[in-house]
Amino acid sequence: MTQIHELSALDLAAAVRAGQVSPSEIADHTLERARRLGPQVGAFVHLAEKRAHAQAAEAEEQLAAVGTAARDDGVLPPFLGVPAPVKDLTMVAGLPFECGSAAFAGNVASVDDGVVTLLRAAGTLMVGKTTTPELGLPPYTEPDVAPPARTPWDLTRSAGGSSGGAAAAVAAGIVPVAHGSDGGGSIRIPAAATGLVGLKPSRGRISSGPYGVDGAGLGVNGVLTRTVRDTAAFLDVLAQPWPGDHYLLPGPRSTFLQACDQQPAPLRVGVLTEPVNVAGAPVHPGARAAVDRAARLLEGLGHHLAEAPVPFAPEQWDAFMPLWAVGVLGAPVPPEQEELLVPLTRWMRELGRGFTGAQYAQAVTDVQRLTRQTALAWSAFDVILTPTLAQPPALIGALRDDSDPAGDFAAQKAFTPWTSVWNLIGAPAISLPLHRQVVDEGDDARELPFGVMLGARLGQEETLLALAAQLEAADPWPMFAPGVEI
Repeated sequence: MTQIHELSALDLAAAVRAGQVSPSEIADHTLERARRLGPQVGAFVHLAEKRAHAQAAEAEEQLAAVGTAARDDGVLPPFLGVPAPVKDLTMVAGLPFECGSAAFAGNVASVDDGVVTLLRAAGTLMVGKTTTPELGLPPYTEPDVAPPARTPWDLTRSAGGSSGGAAAAVAAGIVPVAHGSDGGGSIRIPAAATGLVGLKPSRGRISSGPYGVDGAGLGVNGVLTRTVRDTAAFLDVLAQPWPGDHYLLPGPRSTFLQACDQQPAPLRVGVLTEPVNVAGAPVHPGARAAVDRAARLLEGLGHHLAEAPVPFAPEQWDAFMPLWAVGVLGAPVPPEQEELLVPLTRWMRELGRGFTGAQYAQAVTDVQRLTRQTALAWSAFDVILTPTLAQPPALIGALRDDSDPAGDFAAQKAFTPWTSVWNLIGAPAISLPLHRQVVDEGDDARELPFGVMLGARLGQEETLLALAAQLEAADPWPMFAPGVEI
C-alpha cells in the first residue's frame, strides 16, 4: 500500500475495511504530520489528539464487531477511520470555538453542529480545528490569533480564505478531506490557491440545522479534497435534512458519488472571463489560460461552448453589502470585546449599523431580483465556466490592509470577481485545479495553481460532478504541490 497520506478519502476508507491499515495507525500518522507540517502551512488552531485516538479505538471496535466478511456490506460507516478536521467557525462539543478572533478567546462549544454530527456518523476522525480568519470574512486566512494559512505551492503565499487552514491541511498531505464553509467563495477560493477541489453546494443542499439558521442564505457547508469523487462522496454524507429546514431540495437520482460515473450529455457551456463585481479588474494571464485549457478540454469532450454575458452591472453587486455587513454585525461580540476585533471586522460592523431595516429588506429584494436577472442572462447555458480567482495565490499580507479596511475590501473584490455570484443566486459551483503556470514575481519564480470554476443551475450538483469527473479523467491534476513532503 502507498503511504497513508497519499490515499484519497475513499481509498483510505477501503484500506481500513480491507484490514490494510488500522484507524489507530491512521490517527498516529495523521497527528504526527499535523504536528510536524501543520505549523509550516498554518493549518490548525487546535489539535484534538485524545479525541482522535479515542475515536480510532471506537472504529476498531466496530471493525471487530462486524467481522471481516461483512465489512463491505454497507454495515460500517462509509469513512470509518478517515481523518477529517473541522473549520473553527463550526461547533465541536468540548473543543475551542474561537472563530479566528481574539474576541472569542477561550470560547468552548457545548454542542456539535449538524455537519459535525454527520461527519462523526460517517466514521471520520475529528483530528483538529482548522485555521480561519476572524469570523470567516476575507479571502485570506491571516488571523491575529494564529499563524497565516499558506499554500504548499509557495509558503510565501496565502492558502486563501476563509477555509484556508482546511485547504492547507489537505494540500500539505496531512488529511485527505477537511470540512469548510462558503459564504462568498470561502471553499472555492482556497481550493484554487492550493490546487484542490472545492464545491459550494446549492442553497438548501446541506442543512444548517439543527442549531444553525440560514439567514440571508449566502453560506453553506462543504469540504475540500484532492479528487472529485471524494467531494461527491462527502456531499452524500452531508446532504441530510434536519427538522425545521427552511430550504429543501430533492435528493440525487442515486447518489452524488454515482453521478461521477455518468457521462454527461453534451452540455451548453457559457465562457466568461470578464469580472462581474468590479469593472475592469485585472485578470492574470494564468487565470485566462486556465479557462482556455478547460474550454479546449470541454470542446474535445463534445460540449458546446459560447461566450456568456456578464449577468449584471458591478454596482448591482452592492445589493450583497447590507446582507453581508448586517450579518457581521449579528455576530455575538460582547461590547467590551469589540476593540479586540481586527479593523476589517470593525469596519464591516460599523457599515452594518448604518443600514436601516428598510435598506436591509430592500437588499433582500434586490438579491432576489438579481437572481432572476442572472438566470435570464444565462438561460442559454447549462454550465458557466470562469476562472476561480483573477490572480495567482496572493502573497501573505498583500490583501490585508488594517490601515484601510475599505481598501482591503475593494482588493478582495478584485481578487474574487466571480465567486460570490453563486452565493447570491444560491446555485452550485465547483473549483477544479486544472491549470498550473510559472509565475515570476519579485525575486522568485514558482509554478502555481490556477483554478477554474464551473457553475450550474440550482440543484444541479449531479451534472456539475459528472462534468468535473469527466474533466479530471481527461486531464488529471497533481495530487500534491511540487516539493510537498511525501
